[in-house]
Amino acid sequence: MNHIKIVFTGGTFSMKVDEVTGGAVPHFHGNELLDMIPELNSLAKISMYEFGIYPGPHMTPDLIFELANKVRRFAEDDDIDGIIVTHGTDTLEESSYLLDLVIKTEKPIVFIGAMKTSSEPDWDGPKNMLDAVHICNNPNSRNMGVLVCLDGEINAASEVTKTHTEDLETFRSLDFGSLGFVDRGRVVFNRTPMKLEHIETPGVNSNVHLIKTYVGMDERMFKFSADSKIEGLVVEAMGVGNVPPKAFDGIKYVMSKGIPVVLVSRCPSGETMDIYGYPGAGKWLKKEGVIFVEYLNGQKARIKLMLCLGKTTDMNELRKLFD
Repeated sequence: MNHIKIVFTGGTFSMKVDEVTGGAVPHFHGNELLDMIPELNSLAKISMYEFGIYPGPHMTPDLIFELANKVRRFAEDDDIDGIIVTHGTDTLEESSYLLDLVIKTEKPIVFIGAMKTSSEPDWDGPKNMLDAVHICNNPNSRNMGVLVCLDGEINAASEVTKTHTEDLETFRSLDFGSLGFVDRGRVVFNRTPMKLEHIETPGVNSNVHLIKTYVGMDERMFKFSADSKIEGLVVEAMGVGNVPPKAFDGIKYVMSKGIPVVLVSRCPSGETMDIYGYPGAGKWLKKEGVIFVEYLNGQKARIKLMLCLGKTTDMNELRKLFD
C-alpha cells in the first residue's frame, strides 16, 4: 500500500460545539480524528504529523511558509507517496496556493477541510479525508501541483476560491472549472491545471497590504499604507482593471515611494487588461508601472507578491516573476 502522510493543522475538521459558549472550537487532535475513520487503514499506510490545531483565521504568512517547509521535507522522503493537509477553510486557498508556488514535486499534495463540525450529523470531514486518500493513490494525481478536494470536487490550488460562507460546494474554480471529481472512490480527471509555477525563495515578506476599490474612493487609504512603510501593495480594481481618479492619485503616491503595486480585479472571475484610456483606467495604470495579473484574486496575488518580495525587491525582476 502507498504511504500517505497526513499533516494536521486543525480547522473546522477538528472542531466540536463547546457547551459553554455554544460555538464551535478546536477540540480533536489528529490521531483522534483518524481513529474516527477506520476505513483509512484499508486504503493506505497512514502516518500523522500534527503541525498544530489552528482555526483558519489564525494562520499567518510565516506560519504557512513554515508549513510549506515541513511538507516539502515529507515530499522529499522516498518512503512517502502522497501528502494530505487538513486546514481551516477560511484561509485554505491562500495556504494551498503558497505551497503550490514553493514546493516542486511529482507527488500528490491534497488540501482538505470541513464545512461542518463533528457535532453536526452531516459532518463532511471524514468523506473529504477518504476522497483525498483515493486521490493520493491514483497515479494520474502526480505532477498536478497542489490540489484541493472538498465535497468530491478536485480543484487546483492556483485556481480555486471559497465562494460561499457555509455551502459544502463552496470551493470552486470560477474561471476554468474543476480538474475532476471523486465518486465512491473512483478518481476522474478532466483536465490539468492551467498553470504550474515555482518560486524559489528563502522566505516570505508579509509586509504587503491588500486594498479593494469602491465607488468614490479617494487617495487616503493608499497614502496611509505607503506612509506606514509597506513593501508591497495589491489593489483589487474595478472591472477589467480601472480605479476612481482620486484612487489613481493614491496609487501614484504609493509607486513614488518605490513600492510595487500589483493589480487584480474585484470581480470574482476574469483577468485584468489595459483596455480603457480615461483617467484612472488601465492604460494609465500600466503607464505608471502597475503590474497586471491574470486570473488571480486579491488574496492569492498577495501570497504571490509576498513570496516574490522574499526573493527580490528589484521591480524588473518582480515583473518577470508575475509575467
